Amino acid sequence: MLAVTILAGLALLVAGGDLLVRGAVAVARRAGISPLVIGLTLVGFGTSTPELLASVQAALLGAPDIAVGNVVGSNIANVMLILGLAALISPVAATAPGVRRDLLVTALATLAVVGLLIWGEVPRWMGGALIAVLVLYTLGTLIADRRDAAMARLRAEEAGLKEAEGFRPNLWAGLAFAVGGMAAVMLGARFLVTGAVELASHWGVSESVIGVTVVAIGTSLPELVTALVAAARKESDVALGNVLGSNIFNVLGILGVTALVTPIVVPDEVAQRDTWILAVSLIALAGAVLGLRQVPRALGFVLLAGYAVYLVGLAGGLPDAMAGLVQS
Repeated sequence: MLAVTILAGLALLVAGGDLLVRGAVAVARRAGISPLVIGLTLVGFGTSTPELLASVQAALLGAPDIAVGNVVGSNIANVMLILGLAALISPVAATAPGVRRDLLVTALATLAVVGLLIWGEVPRWMGGALIAVLVLYTLGTLIADRRDAAMARLRAEEAGLKEAEGFRPNLWAGLAFAVGGMAAVMLGARFLVTGAVELASHWGVSESVIGVTVVAIGTSLPELVTALVAAARKESDVALGNVLGSNIFNVLGILGVTALVTPIVVPDEVAQRDTWILAVSLIALAGAVLGLRQVPRALGFVLLAGYAVYLVGLAGGLPDAMAGLVQS
């Protein structure tokens, strides 16, 4: 039953996240927002909705280890796993207008969460401050999009691409997809977090390890699918924008909302171990964008290898415990 609960939660998260993003993108297109900004904000933020609901559910269920581990683990997975896999499919260019600005915001958000993790808690007032910064960033990005002539050209190109697409819902259909996707994501988050808490108890593994592995990777599946499809279609802006936008939203939005719902006490295990892995992943991303202007295949392989080593170090005895999950 435990395996069924977790698999059902993951399935609902993926399906709901896909519907939510499709609906959000359809509404945004009707509003005339550029594809680059859609990739950074609506797609990046929309695919992070599973993380948001999973962290809030975990906090409400009294599992702060999973709530915090989910945010940290998802940001690590976004860079090392998702961007690494996307780069293996096709080198991810980092030359789009505004990419340096968005990298700077990602870096500041990551440094903020590192500081909070070391501090040991995220109080309600800090949650409100994080959300305020997210709102200002989003508004600033939309205003810059409206004023940038290059964005107008991108919108024209997107208009041409839309003519060839088979999925072109109207405004009301887009809203319906978004609402239905949100409902599926909420239910999936509930299943996943409940199953993850039981899994930690069943395996004798700490909730923080489950949070940065099972929950973090599971809730990052929408980002993974989006990035891989974008890489296969040579749409680097969407792939990189998805990762940057997701990481920004994970810190400012998810950690902020979760702290507003209930103040978070950071588990020592996460603060002492995963914080530094998060910092290293940021350095690798910044070096690729600023120094190489792309994420080449070689770096993608290094990122994946590093993530594999990280998981092996975390998991330890998890392979033996897998048999217990299957039997349960």
